Amino acid sequence: MKVGCIDFSKTGLFAPIFNDFIQQKEELKTFYHRFPSPESFGAQIQEKSQHHINRKLLVEVLEAQYDQVAAVEEAVTKNIESLGNDRTFTLTTGHQLNIFTGPLYFHFKIITVINACNQLKAKYPDYNFVPIYWMASEDHDLDEIKSMQVEGKKYKWNTEQAGAVGRMKTEGLAALAKDVVGEQSVFYKAYAESENLAQAVREYVNAFYGKYGLVVLDADNAQLKSELNHIIADDIFNNSANELVEKCSTNLDDMGYKTQTYPREINFFYLQDGLRERIVKEREKFVVLNSDISFSEEEIKNEIDTHPERFSPNVILRPVYQEAVLPNLAYTGGPAEVAYWMQLKPVFESFKIPFPILLPRNFGMIIPNRIRHKIKKLKLKDLELFTERELLKKEITKKVSAQKLNLNDERQKLKSLLLEIKQYAGDVDPTLAQMTDAENEKISNAVDKIEKKMVAAEKRKHSDKMRQIDEVKDFLFPGNGLQERKENFIPYYRADVKFLEKLMKAFDPFNLEFHIIRWDG
Repeated sequence: MKVGCIDFSKTGLFAPIFNDFIQQKEELKTFYHRFPSPESFGAQIQEKSQHHINRKLLVEVLEAQYDQVAAVEEAVTKNIESLGNDRTFTLTTGHQLNIFTGPLYFHFKIITVINACNQLKAKYPDYNFVPIYWMASEDHDLDEIKSMQVEGKKYKWNTEQAGAVGRMKTEGLAALAKDVVGEQSVFYKAYAESENLAQAVREYVNAFYGKYGLVVLDADNAQLKSELNHIIADDIFNNSANELVEKCSTNLDDMGYKTQTYPREINFFYLQDGLRERIVKEREKFVVLNSDISFSEEEIKNEIDTHPERFSPNVILRPVYQEAVLPNLAYTGGPAEVAYWMQLKPVFESFKIPFPILLPRNFGMIIPNRIRHKIKKLKLKDLELFTERELLKKEITKKVSAQKLNLNDERQKLKSLLLEIKQYAGDVDPTLAQMTDAENEKISNAVDKIEKKMVAAEKRKHSDKMRQIDEVKDFLFPGNGLQERKENFIPYYRADVKFLEKLMKAFDPFNLEFHIIRWDG
């Protein structure tokens, strides 16, 4: 794979807050802790070393979860054991339990943390670094995970289950896997032999990445949640996270940035099989919405103490939960995740939990040979791939046309002439000057219309090139979105079983640019 890189800001696809973070704008520095460079991790290690983590419990939970895995890789077993050592730290990414891994960027996230751990081990050889995939098994938005796209074709898991997606039965997924990838695939085996979606995801992620030591953690766990009791109680009774995030969000809004998430007075859901609903306070009662469940203050205190696993954090407090139970140094996510983490720093400070380094995931566009040939014929540079489709067609048409297709010179001459006419008319009668302006605008619009028709006529002469542009844009930007956010990895992996391994070599976790990857497939 040959790799080229482009500055995020030049693509026109990323929000100002993300671009300014990458460019280390001074005004944003108070909203995060340390910038994601290898050199920053020395101080982060020292700070996190002072934060107590129940490592023994963490290891016990992971070992119990991996008891269900058919074939645990030795690298995973060693990494889980090493988490009991206070010189071992984690780098974490999280993602929803999309069927068949979902879009390409799921893999980009995981590859980022694996590669980053390897680079940090080389730089800090006295420490161990374990890549973690934190399954978002408690999410309950089934619509977001139940479909995926392969080469433009959508596949959907038809199920009516409710509640946390990780607890959902895998019924119907093995049949879908048989249709999509066949009975010999990793996915078919995982879906056919697993009791629930979380177990199935752990199975296939272990199959793809276990040899690299990636550890999969399901935080929907009573033992781990017991470490969160004081945070659950603080949120339910004091609502401190709500106030802190709102203040931070207001500061970002005042600076012109769009905030990504909004806190609530209570940032926990109540979780049972088939149910994940918000907890709200109504007078003297704590009510679980869309259910008949409610608690008095004494009852909910007892529920927190005896059943912490029934309290599921939302997007505001899930990061706090993660950092409370892991010896974590950095979190890897996409632009929206980086942005919402920057709303949370005061919450971490209030609970005296070190704020992790925010390491953006790798971003990439995969260009196979057949698309590369079309790009070569069109003589497109990497940055031109991000040009809006119709504008690109116009620019290419002008490049290849032997005709003059812009009327810029004529516009300037016409503008001068019309100004003269306006002056003459105004001298005759001042009211005619205003009428002249209106007529001039009509003439200017007519010139624009003529130019557009000239370009359209020339495009028709070069229909092959216009078709090639459509093919390139449709492949790299399906549905006008980034390829990495739409397409699944299956076609690439089917064509080349070493595809993921090659991706790992192509990506550099600390190269904070957009990667253009030319794939020989």
